[in-house]
Amino acid sequence: MSLIVSTPKRHALKRHARTTALAVMLPVMGLLPLSSAVHAEAEIPDTLTWTVPFGVGGGTDVWARFMSNWVTKDLPGNPAVVIDNVPGGGSITGVNLFSKRAGDDGDEMVVTSASTQYPAMLRDRRVRYDYADWEPILAAPTGGVIYASSSLGKDSASALKALASQKVKFAGQNPTGLEMPVLMAFDLLDFQVDPVFGMKSRGEGRLAFERGEVALDFQTTSAYRSNVTPLVDAGQAVPLFSLGVMDDEGHIERDPSFPDLPTFSELYLAQEGHSRDDEAYQIFHKFFASGYAMQKMLLVPKGVDPALLEQYRQAARDMAKDPEFLKEAAVKVGPYGLMVGKAAAAQLQDAMQLSETQHEWVKHWLMERHGIRLQSR
Repeated sequence: MSLIVSTPKRHALKRHARTTALAVMLPVMGLLPLSSAVHAEAEIPDTLTWTVPFGVGGGTDVWARFMSNWVTKDLPGNPAVVIDNVPGGGSITGVNLFSKRAGDDGDEMVVTSASTQYPAMLRDRRVRYDYADWEPILAAPTGGVIYASSSLGKDSASALKALASQKVKFAGQNPTGLEMPVLMAFDLLDFQVDPVFGMKSRGEGRLAFERGEVALDFQTTSAYRSNVTPLVDAGQAVPLFSLGVMDDEGHIERDPSFPDLPTFSELYLAQEGHSRDDEAYQIFHKFFASGYAMQKMLLVPKGVDPALLEQYRQAARDMAKDPEFLKEAAVKVGPYGLMVGKAAAAQLQDAMQLSETQHEWVKHWLMERHGIRLQSR
């Protein structure tokens, strides 16, 4: 695999080239009719470099390599995509580097995941990037299901009742990662959950469930379908609720992969005295949006030519309607539709912004509930 690593010198040369070209073009542009300048298509770079802040073979890397083959299909010239893996710091290292070095020619993009979004929202001191500096081309969601051991009840109603009165264990990775909104959901539903952290993956958590070491588990859609459905069929597991999916207006709806399962939102809002205006629910919604509704994103610096950005977004729209893509994507990266362009930008802006009050709520919750002192800026 060929790698292109951005360097400050490279960008200095690119800035000089742009300045020189602009100096030559301005007098000529003054002679052109205004409509010619406005409607001219931007030139697509021959090679696009995607910074993937994770190692080769991980979930985000697999997603990026799959998507790169399709995103460029409808772009003029079919530009090549070079995947630049820059792992470290749970994705923070590579994204910090991209933020510092990426130019605005449109030939450099970054792929982010929930583990990139959450540190920014939590104002992690290691973070040197700001999502406000980028424009999303597309965002891809994922779903997930929470399920319990059948020892708690043979159906969801009896298992939910048991969880409100009986202390159970949940095997997790860490309280500030992908599981954070799931842990919030447990608390907001008054589950008596005793989390045990340190799992290297959600797969390890599932194995602990299968061994009977924990009675509550959560898996994303693909893992649930392949590994948990057999447990449900065998009567060992009882599905409780899904996290749901988010529409373009920001509303959480039932997951089309699990239409018979209620969402967490349905269960929460069904409790007396609860509403969407509750501070805790709004905070859950933000972390759900950034970590699940837009779990994986492809972004470019905000200074990219708007015409070029629109071409990228149009290619993503075309891809999202391509029957061949949809068929292959359902198998390889999940059965959910993509969020593209302005819809993704609006949801991203809303999801990533925690008010001071909301940030303090999260800090207090992490400390009181999980003994984590958030080291924030």
